[in-house]
Amino acid sequence: MRDFIAFVRSSLGAVVHGSSAYYRWLAFLGVWMLLGCAAATYQFANGLGVSSLTDQVPWGVYIANFSFLVGLAAASVLVVIPAYVYRDAALYDVSILGELLAVAAMVMSLLFIVVDLGHPELFWHLLPMLGILNFPQSMLAWDVVVINGYLFINAYVVSYLLYSKYCGRVPNKRWYFPVLLLGVVWAVGIHTIPAFLYASLGGRPFWHSAVLAPRFLASAFTSGPALLIIALTVVRDQMHFPVREEALHRLRQIVGVAAVFNLFLTVSEIFVEIYPGTSHSASMRYILVGLHGHNLLVPYIWSGIALSVFAAVVFLARPLYSRPKVLLVACACAVIGVWIEKGMGLVIPGFIPTSLGEIVEYSPSFIEFCVSAGIWAIGAFLYTLMLKVAVPIELGTLRLPGAPNERIGLDPIRGAA
Repeated sequence: MRDFIAFVRSSLGAVVHGSSAYYRWLAFLGVWMLLGCAAATYQFANGLGVSSLTDQVPWGVYIANFSFLVGLAAASVLVVIPAYVYRDAALYDVSILGELLAVAAMVMSLLFIVVDLGHPELFWHLLPMLGILNFPQSMLAWDVVVINGYLFINAYVVSYLLYSKYCGRVPNKRWYFPVLLLGVVWAVGIHTIPAFLYASLGGRPFWHSAVLAPRFLASAFTSGPALLIIALTVVRDQMHFPVREEALHRLRQIVGVAAVFNLFLTVSEIFVEIYPGTSHSASMRYILVGLHGHNLLVPYIWSGIALSVFAAVVFLARPLYSRPKVLLVACACAVIGVWIEKGMGLVIPGFIPTSLGEIVEYSPSFIEFCVSAGIWAIGAFLYTLMLKVAVPIELGTLRLPGAPNERIGLDPIRGAA
């Protein structure tokens, strides 16, 4: 207990001390967080009527962000498997940073669900053992279980590893490795279950596709490692954390393959929807070329496709990805492209046209923008604070008094320590 109290105190000391750039970054995020809180409070007080959501389009930018973020969290498995199962030392060095990103993403996912409910006090109905989930009949109940479970798995693993390293002890594999393997399976579930949730809605033919779950996974394995490359670059440059080029190279390879596969599935879906020309292709025609003069989402989807194609070309062309700045731009394009595809290009068109043939277009309101920006700022704030604790522990500069300050890495004989 005494060691744990020292760990908490040291962690608090690490997050409150930093450079002027660190304080400016937190202040910048704090402004957006306050703006988001003010907008969310206004929405809670006046109801979802202040948003652009309607009876015809009940899911908007909140659910779009949720769908994107669960994929972002699931992508951490692409760092965990090579690091802990195949004993990749380069990715092991940055595995903690990837798992922390998953924790931040899951927190943001849950916050987007809360604001989409309209009233935060209703959230307890979604908590296992507290709310009535109708498990296992309800697909939504499965979604609640896998999301909360994945957050707990990642939080437990990173907490145990960081605490052990803070105390100067080699982490005991029996205490975290089985949970880590469970997280690998769980990561697939947190993106497959939402895809099944969409596909199970009988009145929404746009989501009736057997490749919806593979598309979810392919897009997640594109955006997650791409965002992690950006995060690792910033951590390396700003916090002087040694990130091996081999780690960035492997992540770039993963993104390249996943981006091409994601585009292939997208093109396949477009062909199957458009070529037969049935009435069920109305939603796909709406986002690609417009429908009966309504074309609000057309610029979004084509911009997302263009960004994804550009990113895929860069990831596969050595003269391009060998330039660090071009690679970072491609990573940002991959993240934005996937967000558009899984947000404006997937969630919203499922409701347009309605089952009655109505066309009610949707565009996020200012309130929704502020709330969304505030939640993203909360995620970035949380991830920054976690990095302020994790990086010095990983480097060996933050240790329990009297503990050896050596960096605990990967044992090539025994595997992950």
